[in-house]
Amino acid sequence: MRCGEQCFIVTYEIAGEQKSAPITAGTPAEARKKLRRTMGAEPDIIAVRREKAK
Repeated sequence: MRCGEQCFIVTYEIAGEQKSAPITAGTPAEARKKLRRTMGAEPDIIAVRREKAK
């Protein structure tokens, strides 16, 4: 994990089914890029929210 990274919850839709995935990234844009790198261009990203600290 890099310095300054946070956990983001990315909500996306794939094949008509809505799912969420935790992604560790520095910014919300970087979180979207990481999801696209792993899942491809198929999922439609709905929301990216920072996970609240526990």
